[in-house]
Amino acid sequence: MGWQGVNPATDFRGCGFVSLENLLFFARTYPASFKRLMLKQQGMRTTWEYPFAVAGVNISYMLIQLLELNSGRPKSLPGINFIKVLTEHEDAFDVLYCIAFEMMDAQWLAMRASYMQFKEVLEATRQQLERELSLEDLNGIHDLPACNLLYK
Repeated sequence: MGWQGVNPATDFRGCGFVSLENLLFFARTYPASFKRLMLKQQGMRTTWEYPFAVAGVNISYMLIQLLELNSGRPKSLPGINFIKVLTEHEDAFDVLYCIAFEMMDAQWLAMRASYMQFKEVLEATRQQLERELSLEDLNGIHDLPACNLLYK
């Protein structure tokens, strides 16, 4: 599944078990997307692919930072818009995680990345999410343009 070591629990150090919850939500809610990404079934893949589960932990952490969820009140437009979306859709963070994972994989393929470029791909994903979460007409999580990447 793409863990760094023999004990998957150690991979959750950086983000806690919210990332495990995100992975489980992804698998249950969008099983076709989850399976396609986990098994790397689409696109020109490289020998040095990103480890799936560890990528998921990093995506959770990136989202928490981007949305300023560790602060009392977000000051950035993406964070403010996300709080509005969250009031309308209680699973918004989990759905955003799934969208971000799809976006990250699409970036990976577009950049023809290797394992050593993971941080660069994650940063490109963060920037794309930041743009989409800054849209003025964002009323719900499904209004994000990248939401169309998901399928059940």
